[in-house]
Amino acid sequence: VVVEEVRELTGYDRVMAYKFHEDEHGEVVAEIRRSDLEPYIGLHYPATDVPQAARFLFMKNRARMITDCTLPPVTVIQDRNLGQPLSLTGSTLRAPHGCHAQYMENMGSIASLVMAVIINENEVDSSGRAHQGTRLWGMVVCHHTSPRFVPFPLRSSCEFLMQVFGLQLNMEVGIAAQVREKHILRTQTLLCDMLLRDAPIGIVSQSPNVMDLVKCDGAALFYGKKCWLLGITPTENQIADIADWLLEQHMDSTGLSTDSLADAGYPGAVFLGEAVCGLAAAKITSKDFLFWFRSHTAKEMKWGGAKHDPDDKDDGRRMHPRSSFRAFLEVVKRRSVPWEDVEMDAIHSLQLILRGSFQDIDDCDSKTMIHARLNDLKLQGLDELSTVANEMVRLIETAKAPILAVDAHGFINGWNAKIAELTGLSFEDAIGKSLARELVHDESVATVERVLLLALEG
Repeated sequence: VVVEEVRELTGYDRVMAYKFHEDEHGEVVAEIRRSDLEPYIGLHYPATDVPQAARFLFMKNRARMITDCTLPPVTVIQDRNLGQPLSLTGSTLRAPHGCHAQYMENMGSIASLVMAVIINENEVDSSGRAHQGTRLWGMVVCHHTSPRFVPFPLRSSCEFLMQVFGLQLNMEVGIAAQVREKHILRTQTLLCDMLLRDAPIGIVSQSPNVMDLVKCDGAALFYGKKCWLLGITPTENQIADIADWLLEQHMDSTGLSTDSLADAGYPGAVFLGEAVCGLAAAKITSKDFLFWFRSHTAKEMKWGGAKHDPDDKDDGRRMHPRSSFRAFLEVVKRRSVPWEDVEMDAIHSLQLILRGSFQDIDDCDSKTMIHARLNDLKLQGLDELSTVANEMVRLIETAKAPILAVDAHGFINGWNAKIAELTGLSFEDAIGKSLARELVHDESVATVERVLLLALEG
């Protein structure tokens, strides 16, 4: 809605809502444009496309208009007696940076209007006290294919619209945070209940499990040098190697969280591929861990900038839009979505509960019980089949109809109570006999053998 309102007010060819993600890269989340222009909706752009210096300026000066990026900049002449150079940081007349002007030309844009969208955010100061601050959520970006000037009263109206939009986002972000916190609290409660009823095993064997606590692609319990895997994870040997690395390199830590195992210094990261990049690890005993894994983020992203000339190079003195795109795309393949503070708080809370739970079962008998339960989990599929088979046997035994069963060679391996009653032949006497050759009359042997053959062939 906000992009439609801005376009109606200003008349630009294209108006986009541009959101910054946790890792500072941007995404076009809404767009309205002239019908003949190429759509940008859904495209992601590297963080370097909006440098930190520019973001800082947008927090101070919340609207930036460029009337014609092709016009040559005009030199500012200042009195030599001035104590310091004249700053045009807050001036509408400030010329665009050469890199940005070139970026606009690459997009086929001549004029632009960019307005900051700022929302509230809770911050913690150096003394540990929380207070409310602000952050740059994103921008509303307008582009025009010819020179365009928007008068000051109209720009002021657009800035006011951005303030209203920011208030709406504050409310939506707050509601989303509450929903997420309620989900985490509910999952924590269920996991704690499982810990009480089924020791620590329920959190990997039942539903919900540890993967439901935070957003991840996989999870693993490493206990007693054994692994129990959920979702997309490294192999058991790789998880054991990660545990050894953590014990060696982070022995004094209770865990680790990173969006790049390679950057964290794990030497085996190169062998994990792109399926596993991020890791959150919680130490639950002196040698055992609970792991959460995330894949790299590029797999779900459609990056903008692919139409730039591949022969363009950086000259070492100025940043070129196309080169910065290539560099970021290469890095993002080795990074996952960062772990949020609320997610790490949830993991740490579960870690404390788990450590207490494992301390309660630290005697040898309890450990034997836990290992037996974990081994049972590996046979869970076979157990389920066994349960079905036992239920079938019970149904056959209690059936009111006479039922028998034979193996592939025609020997009896099933004989229920009803057929024993009708024939007078007990279960013990019937088992192992040939149905056709020992229990039917001679004149019926050929017929019974033919029927059995057809039945065995399906």
